[in-house]
Amino acid sequence: MRWLGGWLLLMLLSGQVLAQACVVHSQAERLDVKVCQQNRNIPQKLFNDGFCQPTLAGQKVDVQYVDQCPGGAFGVCSNAQVANMPYRQDIHYYGIATDAAYLQPYCETQSQGKWLKP
Repeated sequence: MRWLGGWLLLMLLSGQVLAQACVVHSQAERLDVKVCQQNRNIPQKLFNDGFCQPTLAGQKVDVQYVDQCPGGAFGVCSNAQVANMPYRQDIHYYGIATDAAYLQPYCETQSQGKWLKP
């Protein structure tokens, strides 16, 4: 059992631990959306394989895993709750700042999060 603890420490030190945020950039005709999801308490495999892998019909989707969400967001839905699940994440929005007009109310009512302006 002692070797298991050493193996886990080695994995941590070798950089094999997956990032806890992902930037999702989706594009289609007249559509260009970029968000970053920062994990708070979602199991890592579920976060990487589910939350960071959206299926968006007719859209080109690019996903980049990062340690933390980059700056430049016009708004952040902090501590957003995932619908019908006990999980929480921070969602950073990039692009058109006027989108905050509908993203902020959704964040605060549906996701029970707190809207932040970085």
